Amino acid sequence: MTKAERTRQFIIEKAAPIINQKGMAGTAISDIMEATKLAKGGVYGNFESKDEICLEALNYLLKSLGDSINSSMEGKASAKLKLFALLDFYKDRHLKNDIGGCPILNFGTEADDTNPVVKQRIKEAINASQKRIENVVKEGHAAGEFKETFNAELFAVKMFTMIEGAILVSRIQNSNHNMKLITDILKSEIEENSK
Repeated sequence: MTKAERTRQFIIEKAAPIINQKGMAGTAISDIMEATKLAKGGVYGNFESKDEICLEALNYLLKSLGDSINSSMEGKASAKLKLFALLDFYKDRHLKNDIGGCPILNFGTEADDTNPVVKQRIKEAINASQKRIENVVKEGHAAGEFKETFNAELFAVKMFTMIEGAILVSRIQNSNHNMKLITDILKSEIEENSK
């Protein structure tokens, strides 16, 4: 990695949690300058615009989130245990999250009507998240773990949207209560569909 690439990556890593917490519109270049200790020219010497920084910050956050999720599921002996690990990941993590919450939820809410490029990237992230769940359920079907009536696509949509909703409510209420309820409900459904 060249020095310029390292500097660019450093800016992204420092800016990402700020943008995730304050929003794209709410984050000023001065916030990024303060976090990186770089002058304005140092920031803009590596990016064409604040929009580019926001998109790269989102990509960084989504990759970090995906890597953490994959790591939490890694080595689990069954599809059911993988789904439980994914649910536990969200139940245990979202209030302690030092990056300012779920980037899919935060960036998606803001970009819905204002930034078509970020909106498209969020759409891709939602699809990938749901596909991850769907593939695990299908893996369980293939291994004979789940009933054939357990609809992988439907459950993936349900699980993803319930988790995202629980993240929002839990963060607003500063309480893990709703997330625990949702993860317990989803675990019960997985149990009911296990052979």
